[in-house]
Amino acid sequence: MRYSQSFINTRRDDPKDETATNARLLIRGGFIDKLMAGSYTFLPLGWRVYQKIEQIVREEMNAVGSGEILMPLLHPRDVWNETGRWADPNVKQIMYQFKSVDEKEYGLSFTHEEIFLDVVRKNSLSYKNLPIKLYHFSTKFRNEPRAKSGLLRGREFIMKDLYSLHATQDDLDKFYWEVKDAYLRVFDRVGLKDVKVVEASGGVFTSGHTHEFQLVSPVGEDNIYFCDKCDWAQNKEIYTHKIGEACPKCGGQVEEASSIEVGNIFRFGTVYSEKMGINFKDSDGKDNPPYLGSYGIGMSRLVGVLAEVFNDEAGMKWPKSVAPFLIHLTFLGGAKDEAEKLYKSLAQKNMDVLWDDREESAGVKLSDADLIGIPYRVIVSDKTLAKDSVEIKERGSDKVEMVKLDELSSWLERLE
Repeated sequence: MRYSQSFINTRRDDPKDETATNARLLIRGGFIDKLMAGSYTFLPLGWRVYQKIEQIVREEMNAVGSGEILMPLLHPRDVWNETGRWADPNVKQIMYQFKSVDEKEYGLSFTHEEIFLDVVRKNSLSYKNLPIKLYHFSTKFRNEPRAKSGLLRGREFIMKDLYSLHATQDDLDKFYWEVKDAYLRVFDRVGLKDVKVVEASGGVFTSGHTHEFQLVSPVGEDNIYFCDKCDWAQNKEIYTHKIGEACPKCGGQVEEASSIEVGNIFRFGTVYSEKMGINFKDSDGKDNPPYLGSYGIGMSRLVGVLAEVFNDEAGMKWPKSVAPFLIHLTFLGGAKDEAEKLYKSLAQKNMDVLWDDREESAGVKLSDADLIGIPYRVIVSDKTLAKDSVEIKERGSDKVEMVKLDELSSWLERLE
């Protein structure tokens, strides 16, 4: 992709109204634009990052046997009345509820359990067609009173939510832990290697305990307690002991840390199925309420989390798996024509390349390359062409490598 045609607009200075690292760097680097507190536009660079993450999540959701759908964002009050959540004071604090001009009442989606159940109950349910596992990527709206941390805390954001329906509690439990493993694979693939699975309360979703996926970070607004030896961990909301006490699972020492929630999983049992009158026929022809599970990853939040983790004083340092491009190609001096030939050659081979074709100074180009944070910078200049080569530098490394032009394609192909 050509820089000049990509609506990439970097800034030299931090936005004055943002304090969060992710918001400052993503706005400066031309990844997002702020409409208002808690509401951001994904610009072309940022959307490419998001799409890379989405594809990783999609692959892992498909791998556990789930089907992708897309559910509506505007919900009638009636379906939420069935579970009693429309009038729940805790729900009313976060759900946008309003009347239309004809006095009908609607809410904007902050979750989709009711809608998923409404979809499946319109079909004949039998033990033979359970479990049902469906997911989607969609916008969520939550009346967030503290929308101050960029993409980490939004009023409008993108979520991947998966819902499953099962004939037995055992089958729900089995899939619940399969999704847990799938989520850990997602986080590992996007570059987050130390996400902890933390037992937590169900909040406005369920009275039972749930599990959150928490990344230890000094900017996190959650507090978790975890063992220094095993995988035991609990959220502050349910932890009743003290730091330094013995781990209840293995006897190790309990530690405390700030963290950012990047995902969560819930088991609802049959409560919502019963309230919405949903049953399936078992092998004896008897009606039984199915067991519901719900599983979420904050997709747009994940972009913000990565920005918080992968950066330095010069800008972003995206992991290869989610970087908007793998290669940042630029030219210096009078080497534009040769750089364009190289760009076209790489594009024909479907290489993931951003070509900075602007007539700008070397200082501006190199500064923008560091700010945007694409993993590999390739420079074509009069100096490199004199050696029939290009200069390659990995983002964040001081090492510069000269690679012959006729060897460049094979060198770059090894990176993908």
